[in-house]
Amino acid sequence: MNFILAFIPIALILVLMVGFRWGAARSGGVGYLSALAIAILFFGAGAGLLAYSHSKALLLTVDVLFVIWAAFLLYRVADEAGAITTIGQSLPHLTADKGMQALIIGWVFASFLQGVGGFGVPVAVIAPILVGLGFSPLQAVVIPSLGHGWAVTFGSLGSSFIALMASTGLPAEVLAPPAALFLSLAGPVSGFFVAHAADGWQAMRRLAVPILVLGFAMSLTQFLVATSGLWNIAAFCAGMVGLLVSIPLARRYHGQDIENGSLDRRALVIAVSGYVALIVVTLGVQLIPEVKAFLGQVILQVDFPEVETALGYITPAGPGRNIAPFRHAGAILTVSSLIAYLIYRRAGLYEKGAPKRIISGMVKRVMSSSVSIASMVAMAVIMQNSGMTDTLARGLANSMGWAYPIIAPWIGALGAFMTGSNTNSNVVFGALQLRTAQLLGYTAAIILGAQTAGAALASILAPTKIVVGASTAGMAGKEGDVLRKLLAYTAVLLILISFLAMLSVWLGLW
Repeated sequence: MNFILAFIPIALILVLMVGFRWGAARSGGVGYLSALAIAILFFGAGAGLLAYSHSKALLLTVDVLFVIWAAFLLYRVADEAGAITTIGQSLPHLTADKGMQALIIGWVFASFLQGVGGFGVPVAVIAPILVGLGFSPLQAVVIPSLGHGWAVTFGSLGSSFIALMASTGLPAEVLAPPAALFLSLAGPVSGFFVAHAADGWQAMRRLAVPILVLGFAMSLTQFLVATSGLWNIAAFCAGMVGLLVSIPLARRYHGQDIENGSLDRRALVIAVSGYVALIVVTLGVQLIPEVKAFLGQVILQVDFPEVETALGYITPAGPGRNIAPFRHAGAILTVSSLIAYLIYRRAGLYEKGAPKRIISGMVKRVMSSSVSIASMVAMAVIMQNSGMTDTLARGLANSMGWAYPIIAPWIGALGAFMTGSNTNSNVVFGALQLRTAQLLGYTAAIILGAQTAGAALASILAPTKIVVGASTAGMAGKEGDVLRKLLAYTAVLLILISFLAMLSVWLGLW
């Protein structure tokens, strides 16, 4: 009975979002209110426990939203300057080969956009480009959807990964290796799926070499950067490396039309320079000890006392999420956004009223997701402190047993599908997966790596993302066609993550 009660908030979110097509903000609010009521009425949560839970949730929410808002600010700065359009329009000139165009634009460029923006941006930006190149509207949505999923966890400047750290309390050096390995191995598979979506099995065979070369370059880059402590720019760096490697490959696989136009190199250099600023600032803060130490002097930390429910469930005393505001990924992104703005303004790329449009566009785009994250973080913390998460974990541990590593990525996938994002899935299920792994004696990093990898790859199925992509490709009302097309590809990727998680457990990794 307690297991069913504890599952009700999650079930409500699933039913409302999938069955009734509610947005994540409204559904998250209902999930939060139901968790609050159940915690009080059935799990013995008192006023003190709830007060501390909400305080802790506020700290976690600020930590995550700082990155999300700053990441989208950088994207809006570049987009308003036309930098995103310039990069996108330059890529088709590299090759006339349809398969290579799909790989470079729908996989490499999509991964780059996920690294710097996320929030549905890759599909929304790329779908119209592919339609203009002669791809069908269905292909134009499916190709970038498949192309960017593997870069989601370490994309959006690491917002999803920050959510995983915040919800579990585990550091990046513990969580990054398995998550980066699982997703990096899924990267080349995603490339083959992009080729298949573009031109069937023939394209997969014909373009096997460039897929493997690009896949190896991007996957290795993401893994090395993520595990070296620079996880917030891992997907971004992978996309940048992919774009660089694409140039010589495109010359080899140029198609029948050798003279496929020329690049405006000056415009392209200016467009990319804003993102070069991000690399310089990030490396400076993370790799120069004096700078890192100076910016890390100020730390926001709240020590929470031990709290106990009326039923005897105890949450030990301890600090909440530590936030170094001046060394935070959000601060790095904000400074990079300012530098990028100055570069683009000096180049004369802004029209009158650009700052107002940048800010209003950012607020409009991320406000809804911010509300959903705040409500779901509060729900997750209340469930954790009241013993609801522990109840769910014990139920899963008793029913799943040895097979749990196989199931873990599918739980993450369910969270991403029902909440619309990898970030929300990590918030809702991160603590649950951690507790279940502890009860079963599995290495937490492996289970949590499977959680976020499954959520990343399945986030492309989220109805909200599909609607955005379909609308920009002229497929409004045909979102079901897109979903059906993506299901089989995503299922294979999730099976791959299940296999990798189980293999990691057998081998005793991490």
